[in-house]
Amino acid sequence: MEEKIMETKMKIEEMAARAREASIMLAACSTGLKNNALKAIADGLTCRKDEIIRANVLDLERSSREGIPAPLLKRLKFDENKIADVIDGIYSLIKLDDPVGRTLMATRLDEGLELYKVSCPIGVVGVIFESRPDALVQISTLCLKSGNSVMLKGGSEARETNRILAGVISAATEGAGIGKGWIQLLETRADVNEMLKLDKYIDLIIPRGSNEFVRYIMDNSRIPVLGHADGICHCYVHEDADLDMAVNIVVDSKTQYVAVCNATETLLVHEKVAGPFLPELKHELDKKGVTLAGCDKTRSIIAVGEATEEDWKTEYLDYKLSIRVVNSMDEAINHINTYGSGHTDAIITRSRDAASRFMMLVDSGNVFWNCSTRFSDGFRYGLGAEVGISTNKIHARGPVGLEGMVIYKYKLVGSGHVVEDYASRRKSFKHIKLDKETPV
Repeated sequence: MEEKIMETKMKIEEMAARAREASIMLAACSTGLKNNALKAIADGLTCRKDEIIRANVLDLERSSREGIPAPLLKRLKFDENKIADVIDGIYSLIKLDDPVGRTLMATRLDEGLELYKVSCPIGVVGVIFESRPDALVQISTLCLKSGNSVMLKGGSEARETNRILAGVISAATEGAGIGKGWIQLLETRADVNEMLKLDKYIDLIIPRGSNEFVRYIMDNSRIPVLGHADGICHCYVHEDADLDMAVNIVVDSKTQYVAVCNATETLLVHEKVAGPFLPELKHELDKKGVTLAGCDKTRSIIAVGEATEEDWKTEYLDYKLSIRVVNSMDEAINHINTYGSGHTDAIITRSRDAASRFMMLVDSGNVFWNCSTRFSDGFRYGLGAEVGISTNKIHARGPVGLEGMVIYKYKLVGSGHVVEDYASRRKSFKHIKLDKETPV
């Protein structure tokens, strides 16, 4: 047993070291080279489409025999349509500006002494994600465009699909001129446990999974962690809502795709419109097979199950919705800030003032007015898909696309300047803001 543990430790450390080495060269790659590599990935996925689908069928059959829940099986499926979607995503990513090398700030400290704040890659990113094979493509291509190496660990249920996808991506980028080692695929929990120890090589961990899983990652690594645990999203139907619009938005937010973190899990309805609204909503959700649970006020209007305290805290990822009738927007906001996960919350109302107050006071990474929570997505935002959605309050929040995958460095350009001249007051700082690109 100890021998196997040591073997895993050495293997993962070697992979991380290769990723670190590759990240240094990747950070200096031109936009053209990265875009050519992305196109090569798209071509590789197209050429090996049938092989990828066969691998995915093996994963689906095995996972079905093992009793994987239906929502996870739905996420696991990677068919021709899903492949077409990720290829479209890659071409959208190619069109986006390169986030690396942008001058974020320029200041003349003194004559001939200029300071530049310039965007740069994070370095090596470890991403642990769920059973969706499309996530592997999205994450790796975002990391490539932003100049980051990536260590990927997908769900074991998708192992055959993930293996072939990682192979396609590695071969395509190497053929396009990107050095080896920038993408590494981990396959076991033991691999993840070893990765979490490698703060010497890895700069950021992005976990995507349950609340317990994300907490485990945070508690067992010195590496900074960016991500979200639960996606407990809300729609609030305000007293001044267009009720037909509200029905459409809530139905879409709940049922367009239930097994995702931006699907609505709890509906809040102002008591002044609950009477006419809830029966119409139930009629539409019944067509979709949605199970409803409600508070006492809800149950006095429509026939639904009883919602418990636990329901307000639950991310169903399934055809179930909890409903609470509230007597004010303040009560709705308080409910969201108490039970929500800081992911995505929407208000449906005609009132601009109400929408403005809601969007100011709800403490979430994404706050919407008169639209479905399902819009909370990096691809839909035009970010080139996403590596995940962050509910943290650090450098990136909400869908983490290209902009969230870079940090910055300061570049100071002088001409023989020394601090002693300023300490002795022979010279003084000017601190003049500049509007120019960095010269180096």
